[in-house]
Amino acid sequence: MLAASAHAAPRIPAAHPPQNPFLASNPGSNIHDDTWMTDTYNRRGPVAGQLTTQMGALPPSLCGSLTFDRRGRILSVCPSSVAPPVLRLIDPTTLKALAEYVMPSGPPAPGTPAYQDYTGGGYFFLDQHDRVWSATQTKHLLVLAVAAGGKSFNRVADYDLTSVVTGDERITSALPDFKGRIWFVTKKDGKVGILNTRTRKIHVLKTGEEIENSFAVDRGAVYIVSDKRMYRFSAGRGGRPHIDWAVRYRNSGIHKPSQADAGSGTTPTILPGGLVAITDNADPMDVVVYRTAKRLRKHVRRVVCQVPVFGKGASATENSLLGSGRSLIVENNYGYQDPFGPMAGTITKPGFARVDISRNREACRVAWTNRTERAPTVVPKLSTKTQLIYAYTQDPDGTGGQVWSWVALSARTGKRVFKVPAGNGLLGNNNYAGIALGPTGTAYLGTIGGISALRNG
Repeated sequence: MLAASAHAAPRIPAAHPPQNPFLASNPGSNIHDDTWMTDTYNRRGPVAGQLTTQMGALPPSLCGSLTFDRRGRILSVCPSSVAPPVLRLIDPTTLKALAEYVMPSGPPAPGTPAYQDYTGGGYFFLDQHDRVWSATQTKHLLVLAVAAGGKSFNRVADYDLTSVVTGDERITSALPDFKGRIWFVTKKDGKVGILNTRTRKIHVLKTGEEIENSFAVDRGAVYIVSDKRMYRFSAGRGGRPHIDWAVRYRNSGIHKPSQADAGSGTTPTILPGGLVAITDNADPMDVVVYRTAKRLRKHVRRVVCQVPVFGKGASATENSLLGSGRSLIVENNYGYQDPFGPMAGTITKPGFARVDISRNREACRVAWTNRTERAPTVVPKLSTKTQLIYAYTQDPDGTGGQVWSWVALSARTGKRVFKVPAGNGLLGNNNYAGIALGPTGTAYLGTIGGISALRNG
């Protein structure tokens, strides 16, 4: 069932996030593609027609975040519930691992189920020299480079953060700003830190709130969401984190199924024109758009709009919004359960929606809602070339199991354009991994069974 306006929504324009000089070229540097976390590509992905799928088996692990070096090779840190995380260099054609590096391992993060533990490499980034920067389970930040010959990795640097990441804290994510300072956040105590890689000095501000998502970086600010507030940070005197503004968002207080905590499940998404967006934890959940300016003119509100999406008692997301131009795409993940637990295989609530911001940036509206497709956890992606949203969906197989499929939706109408079976049961489950569109137009996704690919031809 599709709820939509009488006419198709306008085409979504190409995203033009600035190129962070300390990240690999857009859109291949991190799980959300670029420094604005748009989850949007200006290049093509697969289109309807002759579509083929491929599965590259890997040892038990889940390569959730896929990046691409300048040669088009895939780099990913692949965590596992039964072994240490492994950094892999993967051939984009054969899907075989060309090189591996076993990352340092530590005890599980207390209070976080293993299937939702993103620390230790879930949010790594690729820098301008094609080097991987990854937080570890031992509270270090490692820098690793592919060795000459492409069959191994060299450790380039090791930054010890244990002096500030104490006790049972874990580093959620780390990213560079436009001056090369490394920002990082921790989950349990909500610490926001800045590492000067030249002097190795570290400054930390403790919010006392949980930060379980990554964050977005603009030229002069960093946008971070906790389980209670949306923040704009900047680097203050001496390289110390400084809160420019903070706004409490609506929160039902419910830890909804699929969520890592009772808060926003989104990494903030920056849009042109001085806007940044998240989802809140209201019931039903809202898409919330804020003005990014450090200071606002008199009578101008920080919140541009908050628009409810999906249904009461059936709306949650643990994935970032797709954002380009004045449009945002949101996915419903409500109902997802531990794939290794007694509720494994639970069929989740369906839902995708497009929210458009008005030209005067004073209001928002839901352009369409798709109430058919069920995408339990995938980080979907948008191609503005094909005007397709790429997702990974779940359907019951009639015997208590699950069928997983590649699905493309029209960004203008929300209608399904194609659906291609990709796998079954546990091995076909992507468990929060993100889709990535490679330089040649192939779509890739990490699953429990290995790397999946979808191609034309």
